[in-house]
Amino acid sequence: QVQVAESGGGLVQAGGSLRLSCAASGSIFSINAMAWYRQAPGKTRDLVAVSSSGGRVNYADSVKGRFTISRDNAKNTVYLQMNSLKPEDTAVYYCNVVGRTYSSSYYTNYWGQGTQVTVSS
Repeated sequence: QVQVAESGGGLVQAGGSLRLSCAASGSIFSINAMAWYRQAPGKTRDLVAVSSSGGRVNYADSVKGRFTISRDNAKNTVYLQMNSLKPEDTAVYYCNVVGRTYSSSYYTNYWGQGTQVTVSS
């Protein structure tokens, strides 16, 4: 089995910062991409940032210049540094890992349970 666990969410005031962490563990063998999504109440789940295996990163326009995604391949961990937070950043943030187990022949999306980020005005 593969486990994906997010941490680091919480309540912050507008303009504050948080750093989210996501670690993949268990039977994970090979990871391609790691990404952060978020979903606010009544909204769709949208991509926030993605880190590909070759070091490429991409961001949603709404977070460019404020958020930074980074990755520690040795720890199978991805981070999301969130600065200058705005109330509209309030959402459940989900970690998505594209990877495969030791016995798998193909890659699968693995999702964490999410971590709540609340930004007050």
